[in-house]
Amino acid sequence: MCLCRYVNAQGQVIERFLGVKAVADTTSSSLKEALDGMFARYGLSISRLRGQGYDGASNMRGEFHGLQRKILDENPHAFFIHCFAHQFQLVVVSVAKCCSSVFDFFNITTLIVNTVNASCKRRDQLAQQHHENIVSQLDNGKIFSGRGKNQENNLARAGDTRWGLTPPNLMSS
Repeated sequence: MCLCRYVNAQGQVIERFLGVKAVADTTSSSLKEALDGMFARYGLSISRLRGQGYDGASNMRGEFHGLQRKILDENPHAFFIHCFAHQFQLVVVSVAKCCSSVFDFFNITTLIVNTVNASCKRRDQLAQQHHENIVSQLDNGKIFSGRGKNQENNLARAGDTRWGLTPPNLMSS
């Protein structure tokens, strides 16, 4: 998967999804080849790349033989940053393992999101109620509109990853 983030002429940060490329194997060489192909397809150049971010897999971040190194060999200005979302998820998982209230919070949140998303009717009713609430608050001057304010957001369904939450050991036998 390849995302591209850049600053436009107005100084706004823009992020674009470029695509997903299937690879026969996940060696750093295969990944670099796929990335080069994707860059070529969109007329982009690795020489203009200023940052790269991945999870902690050695084939990605490997300082000597990983994708990070292959890109740095071609462009020393493409600094590597460990993926913030991945780091944040690891922190949340670590805290949830030792704190039952945090674990319960994320489990309940997941149940709510799954329950709401399981029914189109339920989701539409909730969205309509939320819309009416926002319009009412805007009309009464309790909240204000503007760029980036009170925009609609979606809760994504929690995904299973190898870093997923597992119940903390609260009681030992």
